[in-house]
Amino acid sequence: MKIEQIYTGCLAQGAYFIESQGEVAIIDPLREVQSYIDKADAIGGKIKYIFETHFHADFVSGHVTLAEKTGATIVYGPNANPSFDAHIASDGEVFKLGEITLTALHTPGHTMESTTYLLKDKNGKDHAIFSGDTLFLGDVGRPDLAQKAAHMTQEELAGLLYDSLRTKIMTLADDVIVYPAHGAGSACGKNLSKETVGSIGDQKATNYALRADMTKEEFVKEVTDGLLPPPAYFPMNVKLNKEGYGNVEDIIKEAQPFDVSAFELIANDTDALVLDVRNQDDFAKGHIPKSIFIGIDGAFAPWVGALILDYKQPILLVTPEGREEETITRLARVGYDNTIGFLKGGFESWKNAGKEYDTVTTVEATELEAKISENVPVFDVRKPGEYASEHIVDVPSTPLDFLNDHLSEFPKEKAFYVHCAGGYRSMIAASILKSRGYHNVIDVKGGYAAIKNTGIKRTNYVCPSTL
Repeated sequence: MKIEQIYTGCLAQGAYFIESQGEVAIIDPLREVQSYIDKADAIGGKIKYIFETHFHADFVSGHVTLAEKTGATIVYGPNANPSFDAHIASDGEVFKLGEITLTALHTPGHTMESTTYLLKDKNGKDHAIFSGDTLFLGDVGRPDLAQKAAHMTQEELAGLLYDSLRTKIMTLADDVIVYPAHGAGSACGKNLSKETVGSIGDQKATNYALRADMTKEEFVKEVTDGLLPPPAYFPMNVKLNKEGYGNVEDIIKEAQPFDVSAFELIANDTDALVLDVRNQDDFAKGHIPKSIFIGIDGAFAPWVGALILDYKQPILLVTPEGREEETITRLARVGYDNTIGFLKGGFESWKNAGKEYDTVTTVEATELEAKISENVPVFDVRKPGEYASEHIVDVPSTPLDFLNDHLSEFPKEKAFYVHCAGGYRSMIAASILKSRGYHNVIDVKGGYAAIKNTGIKRTNYVCPSTL
């Protein structure tokens, strides 16, 4: 028996490759599927099943393409109603894979079709669960995403999740391994652990939602308290996962390399968004006017989904050389399939052609320290929880996730400063603000981490877990 977790940091997502006697199952695959096929071919195996724990909201899964390429059976749990051929498992249904089995445990609450798969070894002993978004390490799945589809309140869904955890998961032995669908950084929960593999015993001891003496009322209150609105792209991803989608390989082929003249013409004469994915320092030094920065080496896909509200909008890319295909693929992972092309030769070709370009002013935190006594406007674009934990005194919270709701608060006629935790998100904010005509934005290099090393007056630190 072989179990491999295939973790994608950008999405904080875990897919799984399971093999026994040449038969392979894939759980929650990413949209680009060739790597799973290659892994199976390398060991002379055949992909038999594609298990989906639920209709994912935060990424487009690869189940449809993988089934088309391999003939494997897509498996969902009870209540799923996809538009494509799939086996809808009954609660407790057993699937044989070589010498081992996987049992579908219906665990509704995060969504109504949410299902945990229990792997038993060749001796029939419970070995591991693949818990999807039902159980994370340190947290459980948020119960507010499926309200509309389920015609239920988040409190009612949370009540179902409480029952699922206590009747299907907490009854398992402490040594059963937990393989969740996500880790820290995912918007599918509130406070996920950085660890990506755990055990039932560990979670019973450390996960707030699995306290032995917890009542259903307490669970519902704690699980629903402090939930931020889900990212705007979540409903679109659920729709694609339920109804199907195009092959990512075709999307890559359709994206064209444009020289400077063609790129400029398309950018000026269409509603295409120019998306620059280089390093934030390179973007600050020079970028195409009105382009938006979301760096490929940060939490790229989730920020694209949160900030580019029209997933059908044509996209023109400015990328580091050689990373064009990677960028197109990572956009497609969250349903942004309309990349029409990229700038051949990257930003340097634009600059060498003598085209106009813009910059972002960046300063060290010490310069902000020198100016702060003059009551210069400062804006903190970190998440509300980070802000609540500690922040510069008298500086408002303007989270990047909801920047559009705060545009009226930014001055257009005088200089103002923006910062995040380390500089990535504040550069995203600066690029959006400049594209909207706020040209006096100044980015604080190094963000709050650098600010903490100055004498700028800050609130006392409060541990996020006590908020």
